Amino acid sequence: MERRNTRQRQLVLDAVRDLDDHPTADEVYLRVREKDEHVSRGTVYRNLHVLVESGDIVSVKVSGGERFDRRSDNHAHLVCTECGSVKDVPAPDVEDARREMERAWGYADVRTSTVFAGVCPACQKKSQAAR
Repeated sequence: MERRNTRQRQLVLDAVRDLDDHPTADEVYLRVREKDEHVSRGTVYRNLHVLVESGDIVSVKVSGGERFDRRSDNHAHLVCTECGSVKDVPAPDVEDARREMERAWGYADVRTSTVFAGVCPACQKKSQAAR
């Protein structure tokens, strides 16, 4: 189903692109409201998911929620398990595994999403300082 590109959807997409640090839905909502105070939270959330479905942005599931990535190219994410920050990192080579999934299970157009988790340097420093 093709959806028309509404003004609100463009505002949401622009906000994700402007906030290049994997914003939350609330951060996107606040940025959109700076441009148009009449756009509702529900409209922003709905349009975020339409943009994910269309491949314009990527949803990154993190502990306690979801972040959004303006990059839809092949890359992985490194998520801090303490503060929830998200970094773009090179994707591991999974092409052989992807092809094997298609062959063995009969699936077509198999896609992958890789998320690595760990504790970021800033959270490590905070933890060491608290000791």
